[in-house]
Amino acid sequence: MKPEEIRKLDAYFKRTFKNPTLQVKARPRKDDSCELYVGDEFLGIIFKDEEEGELSYNFSMAILDVDLE
Repeated sequence: MKPEEIRKLDAYFKRTFKNPTLQVKARPRKDDSCELYVGDEFLGIIFKDEEEGELSYNFSMAILDVDLE
C-alpha cells in the first residue's frame, strides 16, 4: 500500500478505537496489504480490495484458542 493509505488507515484505527498505541505498518514485499499492531503485538492484516471501481479495506484478525484462556 502507498504511504498515504497507511497514514489514513493508522489515523482511522486510532480514532475509531480511541487507542493511540495502535499502529499500521507496511508489509515487506507486499503491496496489497499492511499490518495492524498494538504496541509491539501483532493484531492482524488489513487487505486492500478494489472491485468494480470501488475501494475498500478488510481487516482480518486470527484469535488462537490459547489466547482465550
